[in-house]
Amino acid sequence: MSEGAVRIVVVDDHTVMRAGVVALLADEDSIEIVGEAEDGRAALDLVERYGPDVALVDLRMPVLDGVATTTEIVARHPRTRVLILTTYDTDTEIERGVEAGAIGYLLKDTTREQLVDAVHAAARGETVLAPRVAAKLVARMRRPAQEPLTDRETDVLNAVADGLTNAEIGRRLVIGEATVKTHLLRLFAKLDVNDRTRAVVVAMERGLLRRP
Repeated sequence: MSEGAVRIVVVDDHTVMRAGVVALLADEDSIEIVGEAEDGRAALDLVERYGPDVALVDLRMPVLDGVATTTEIVARHPRTRVLILTTYDTDTEIERGVEAGAIGYLLKDTTREQLVDAVHAAARGETVLAPRVAAKLVARMRRPAQEPLTDRETDVLNAVADGLTNAEIGRRLVIGEATVKTHLLRLFAKLDVNDRTRAVVVAMERGLLRRP
């Protein structure tokens, strides 16, 4: 291991995926892997113990997820940069990771060379984004401000997510079927979609619809 190597911890609850990341970086002299963790709580213990330069953190994990882990690391160990490494690239996931304080957001189809470069960039305090993630963020910034759904539109969309027909939605909400259609058209326009399924998906991605 070369002097001045970037010290990192790898955090992922999937053993095979974690082992794959470690294997990709194991022969890189400029990077030293000082620990591995399978959940966010264990990751915090590693960061406390070793004070690594970079923490490679997955988003969805048991005990403490990637967003909560990132928030804790940034608050308690600001010298450790958090680099999200995940398969999830929805607007909501990206925003949650970035807002938590992650310095970068990579996807798991990243090449070895890209990962090595990203680790070094993160250690230097530079923002690192996968091209697909960067494109999504730019597109979101360019979109006009989103008009929020009304309470009634949210009720209708929840009913759609429950699989109800327009007639069934009308009975549930005690409104006419024509009124249901009007609400649907309005929320389709606000979400920039043209069908019921896509409306539910987009609303969930944007955090406008919470499902159990």
